[in-house]
Amino acid sequence: MGELAQLKIPATYMRGGTSKGVFFRLQDLPESARMPGATRDALLMRVIGSPDPYGKHTDGMGGATSSTSKCVIIAPATKPDHDVDYLYGQVSIDSAFVDWSGNCGNLSAAVGPFAIAQGFIPAERIPLNGSVTVRIWQANIGKTILAHVPVTNGQVQETGDFELDGVSFPAAEIVLEFIDPSDDEGEGGSMFPTGNLIDELEVPGMGKLKATMITAGIPTVFVDAADVGYAGTELQATINEDKAALAKFEAIRIAGALRMGLIKTAEEAATRQHTPKLAFVAPPRDYLSSAGKQITASAIDLNVRALSMGKLHHAMMGTASVAIATAAAVPGTLVNLAAGGGARERVCFGHPSGTLAVGASVAQVEGQWQVTRAVMSRSARVLMEGAVRVPADTLP
Repeated sequence: MGELAQLKIPATYMRGGTSKGVFFRLQDLPESARMPGATRDALLMRVIGSPDPYGKHTDGMGGATSSTSKCVIIAPATKPDHDVDYLYGQVSIDSAFVDWSGNCGNLSAAVGPFAIAQGFIPAERIPLNGSVTVRIWQANIGKTILAHVPVTNGQVQETGDFELDGVSFPAAEIVLEFIDPSDDEGEGGSMFPTGNLIDELEVPGMGKLKATMITAGIPTVFVDAADVGYAGTELQATINEDKAALAKFEAIRIAGALRMGLIKTAEEAATRQHTPKLAFVAPPRDYLSSAGKQITASAIDLNVRALSMGKLHHAMMGTASVAIATAAAVPGTLVNLAAGGGARERVCFGHPSGTLAVGASVAQVEGQWQVTRAVMSRSARVLMEGAVRVPADTLP
């Protein structure tokens, strides 16, 4: 029996914010993988190296963390007044599953540079020196993102002096605007799906727990750190090496997903690992970041720790940052109270790798809270470009 050759697929490996992933142009995928379904999922899982019972992604491009097990597909815009469609797949590490239920805010920073470099932006819109605003349609959630990408000598500028905690080296700053980032997928059809700023969740094994549940950036369940036995200054090892803690947080996440109307049964949570996110908040306290940097309480408004794909994130997801900014801007949420209460359009929060400043514009319209935009800075750069290879028998 003859051996099957490997498929060679044009791809770019990029860092965006504190994440990295494999970027494809839709047109470069094998024809059978250009449509949603099992074939596309099988291809992306093989690219990343999932499922991997060893949890290492040794035979793929993934990094065996939620931040590095990602794929992005870019296509010409199907939405008027946009430049590209951006579709994001979160690949599970140890199970045969790709979650398409949400966006990656960090990789959103790499979409603009990729679109410019790959010819999706007309040449006349690219200055010799300056900035290009790339209009992105986030196809997973149906929202607009504006990426302001710096350009030097007609090319994307990747190097610079912008520092982002969680990323080892400085790079050029990319400003992201998430337009109307609230998601009405939940049962209430509003930014706060239950209609309340704070709810009581009934969590099996824990009893009642106060939570703020919001659908801005990404559906997110916020709880008070003290209510779950933490200070809000924890680093990854404290949580991720404690199986009981991870099980407790997953129980809270499932209870929140049920209350938000994102799932109908607890069993469905296994097929919706990417959303909702779960985060715990606390007033500002001093701590040492994972890089040994001293973070002082006076430098931040609050501390936030968030879990992604069942593990504490090493920094902060971009979409969860939108949720943090939005919830902090609404007086009376747990996030706002942890930050000291009152009206605010910007917060600087502490996370395991350091700090991040984010902003959001909110208003009450006919008694309902709405967010018009959230803004944050990220950076991105190409790590490798060329082609990925997967065994030909990957595709049915």
